[in-house]
Amino acid sequence: MKNNNDITFPVNEIFDSIDGEGITQGALTTFIRLTGCNLNCSYCDTKYALTSDEKTIMSIDKIVDRVLSTGYSRVTITGGEPLLQNNLPELINELIKNNITVNIETNGSLDISRYLIPGVIITMDYKCLSSNMESKMLLSNLELLRETDVLKFVIEEKDFDTVRKILKNYNIKSHIFLNPIFGKIKPYMLVDFLKDLHKENIDTKNIRVGLQIHKIIWDPDKRGV
Repeated sequence: MKNNNDITFPVNEIFDSIDGEGITQGALTTFIRLTGCNLNCSYCDTKYALTSDEKTIMSIDKIVDRVLSTGYSRVTITGGEPLLQNNLPELINELIKNNITVNIETNGSLDISRYLIPGVIITMDYKCLSSNMESKMLLSNLELLRETDVLKFVIEEKDFDTVRKILKNYNIKSHIFLNPIFGKIKPYMLVDFLKDLHKENIDTKNIRVGLQIHKIIWDPDKRGV
């Protein structure tokens, strides 16, 4: 049986900041960015994490030690696409054992069922037309999301009809965020869209307009924030 020193991950970067979006927006968080992704979204802002050019191989023990050194109670595991890592549950379990709340950011193309455990928040994208990756979405994930999870649409105006379709056709229990593709749409247009959804008798009580506040606080291209 492998111990925690034998189980390793390709780590692009680990840094301490605030969560820039989602239900923990603004809260102090340690980010674990893993290398590698199975998608190539048109608006990806972390392309440096897609390939193995920038990575450090780290064991579970080294990752957890780094997280605990800060003393924050939250971790966001992101990428790339973290669900590509077969040993991810072992890392998550070790973090939870140390009283860390884990937020997993995932792209919606891989099965989330094994991660629906207490102490884990799933923040899952649905990739719309603008991403060029909508055909890769695993639609069965949509109704697996719990009330504590997040479904995120990163969109511009041409994606509005897709959002409508998903909201009408699936019983989604999670929080839902409408986020603008940075530089492609004015955020007020998402507010108007949310109002339109309400007028169309779509249940909007769990839908919010979101912004990537780290791109407002710092330079939009700055890393490690």
